[in-house]
This record gives sequence, C-alpha cells and structure tokens, in this order.
Amino acid sequence: MPIATSGPAQTDPRTIAIDTRRILSRKPAHFGVIDVGSNSMRLVVYDSLSRAPFPRFNEKSLVALGDGLNETGHFTAETMEHALGAMSRFKAIADAMEVPRVDVIATEAMRRAKNGPDLLAAIRARTGFEPRLLSGEEEATYAAQGVISGFFQPRGIVGDVGGGSLEIAEVLGDRVGARKTSMPLGALPVRAVMAQGLDAAKAHVDAILDANLPPLLTEPTFYAVGGGWRALARIHIAMNDWPIPVVHAYELEVAEVARLAKSIAQMTPEEVSALPDMPSRRTHTLAASALVMWRVLKKLKPDRVVFSALGLREGWLYAQLSDEEKYHDPLIEGALAAGLPDARVAEFPEALSRWTEDLFPGETQGDRRLRLAVCALTDMAWRDHQKVRARESFLRMLQFPFIGITHPERAFLATAIMARYGGKPGKEDLAAIAVLTPNQIQKAEFLGRALLLGHRFSASVPAILEQARLDVAADKVTLEITGTSEVPDSDAVQTRLTQLAKVFGLESNVRSGDP
Repeated sequence: MPIATSGPAQTDPRTIAIDTRRILSRKPAHFGVIDVGSNSMRLVVYDSLSRAPFPRFNEKSLVALGDGLNETGHFTAETMEHALGAMSRFKAIADAMEVPRVDVIATEAMRRAKNGPDLLAAIRARTGFEPRLLSGEEEATYAAQGVISGFFQPRGIVGDVGGGSLEIAEVLGDRVGARKTSMPLGALPVRAVMAQGLDAAKAHVDAILDANLPPLLTEPTFYAVGGGWRALARIHIAMNDWPIPVVHAYELEVAEVARLAKSIAQMTPEEVSALPDMPSRRTHTLAASALVMWRVLKKLKPDRVVFSALGLREGWLYAQLSDEEKYHDPLIEGALAAGLPDARVAEFPEALSRWTEDLFPGETQGDRRLRLAVCALTDMAWRDHQKVRARESFLRMLQFPFIGITHPERAFLATAIMARYGGKPGKEDLAAIAVLTPNQIQKAEFLGRALLLGHRFSASVPAILEQARLDVAADKVTLEITGTSEVPDSDAVQTRLTQLAKVFGLESNVRSGDP
C-alpha cells in the first residue's frame, strides 16, 4: 500500500515566507514548450515562467517518430509530414494565444534518425521555431531538473522512460548530480525486443543496465518520470482505491511497484487494456515500460518509488529561471498564485501568516511550509455558497495541481481549509484523512479554526487583525485584544474561539486591555 509519510527530514535552511508585494508585482507572460519525443509530440503553454507554473493549454500528437524509421534508419516521408503537420498546428495555437516564447526540444528519435537534421531544418522553415536537439546527457539533466522543480529538496535517482530511451540522473536537493546516463531502453525499442520472448527481453535490458546504470548512493528513493510509468501509478491508485487520485508524489514501497511491473510485463495488450484507469494510448507499450521498471528496481534496490508528473519539459522551464527564482518554495509559490488573486484582501494571507507564527511551538520547516500554504489559500472559496464551501474546498485541495507536496501533506492542507470554512470531515472523507495521524488531523483542524477566527474577528482586514493575538496555554486558548482596538468582542467571535479551543479540549477566554 502507499507510504503515508513525508519522506526524509527537511533541513534546507532557506527562509520560507509569504511575500505579497513580489507576487502582486509580477507581470506574467505565457511560455510554451514543445517536446518532440520518440512516441509523441506535445505542446504545453504555461501561464508564466515561474517556480510553480500552471499549464494553460496541453495537447499531444501521437506522431511516433521512433516507429517512423525505415530499415536504413531514416524517417519516412509520411512520418516527416505528420510531424510537420503537428508542428504547424502548434505554431497556429501559440500565435493565437499570443505566446511570446516557444521553445522546441527534440530527443532520442531525432538523435537516432540519419535524416533528423533534415526534419529539424524543415521545422525551422515551416514554423520559424528554432528546435534544440538535446544530447542524452542533457535529456537526463533536464528530466532530473523537472523532479527538482516538482518536489521539495528531492534526493535520490531519477529515471525518465520515454518512447525511445531511458534517462537516469541523481538529484541532490537543488542540483543534479554528476552521474547521469541515457540508454536505448524506451518503450518502443524494448517492445521490439519483447517480440523475441520475455526471457530474451530481460537479458537484453539487464545487459544494458549493468553496463550503464550508476549505483544508488544517495537517499534510497527512485523518482519515476514518463507517461509509461505514470500509467503504472494510475493503475495502482485505481486498483487500491487510494483516496487521493493524484499521480504526482504518489509513493510506494519498492516491492509493491516491482510486483505490479512484473505482472504487467507478462501481460498481452488485451490484458493490459482491461486494467483499471488504463490509458488506452499506452495499451501496446505499457508492458515494455513495466519491464524496464521491474529490471531497474531489481538493479538499483531502492526502498521506495515516488512518481513524478513533472519531467523534461518542466525541467527545461526550471532551467530558464534565475537562481533567485529557483530558490523559492514550489508549494508556497503555487499556493500564492492560486490564492492571492481570489482573496478579498490580497495582503490578508501574509497577515495571517504572522498571526499564526507562534501557534505551534517548535514548528519544523516542513510544518511551516504547510501552514503558510494554508494561509495563502485561506480566502479561495469566499464566493461559494456557505453550505458547500467547506466540502468543495476539501475535495478541490485533494486534487489541485500543487507541486512540492506529498499526499499526506495534501490531506493536511485539505483538512485545514475545510476547518477554515467551519467544516469537519465526514464519513465519506475518512479514507483521505486516514493518511494522517490523529495529532496531524487535530493540528490541521486547529490551524483552520484559527484562520476562521482571524477572518471573523478582523473582517479580513490586516490592520484589525494586528490588534489581537492568540495565546495557547496548557489549559486554555486566549484571544488577547489590545487596548487600542476599536473592534470589540462579539458573540460570533466568541463562538469561533470556542470552536478553536475545543479541537484540543481546552477552555477559551477573551482578554481585552493594553498589550
């Protein structure tokens, strides 16, 4: 079953804070990336070049360049025209969306084809794009940077399986390690070898891995990138009714993944197509991707596998950022981008972050990240009807495309936001919050109730909130209102304070007077 932990201790010393002015002064511009892969070509237009970009448009064309090579190693004329047609459509879409910059990156199939330079030249002539042909090492580097962009200080080995090749690189927090390699173990070439039988395919894959795969000398974590491996995660989520149906950061013990991969590697396409939540476009290649996963895990022997929805394209995007932008926290940046535009008072989340600063003594860096993310999202549903705010916010947070967050952290965030809107998980939500410990559930509810109290007392006005503070003692929670406050206590405030104190079975008290 999935691992319900947040992984290794987070010891990065960076300052994590809400910087409202920086976020609001940002002038976003769309940024497009076209990935010319061995199996598909894809255009993704992101809302901005930032630490936590959100895709505005995403389209894939199954050109299958890797299958479009003739016996002499050349792209056929039909394959080249298919690729150019897809690029022409992507160009038209980017122009219509007024995307100021579109980067085109090409990978294994283009490296392998003898007339790959001719297709690159044709793309330039027809679209005006300037495609960049990546080396195998560059492809491995950008895939690893995609994992760095999508997680908080990841450490381990990244594997990116594509249509034509398998890239491997180590990640060491904010940087890519020196050991990286590219191997011809993509789904298409491995599928071709599997036609000779499973034993022959295993021997072929193992021989290449033995000659190229570096040992796992970092944290015993394997980050799995690529559509074929993400399909394994989707299938496992569906087979086990995992309550958080998000592939990104889905974490499993290695034995669980190895069992699934070994089983699928021996299936026929018909059997594969019957698997739950199986992407139909991968019916004929998933067994090959599963075989590679099975053999990689056997060779590396990690403790756990973490699936990543971010890879080459996001790594390329991340590489374009300034060093300062790279250093920002991905979860906080995403929460601010999603929360501030919808807040009634954009400065209020930052005020709440200060107001809750002393709520949890001995707060760890990981806990602080979550608290600030909740503060950033605290006003996301104020336009919704009050009867549905809590429940709808809970469900939305469980599946929102945040990065830099684990599944248990998603459950914490969703529970806190539900409590901020006065709700409490019902029977239908118990599976989702079961990934948390009882204490984590209480802390999430306590944080959410504190934010609800802050909103009620201050009417979401920072200047009013600054006239009060919370004091949490062993036996009671006190709302201290300064002597200069022109906003007296009210029944509504008393009710919210009582609800807050009850989370931990404490008494409540309001104290007015000089600070």
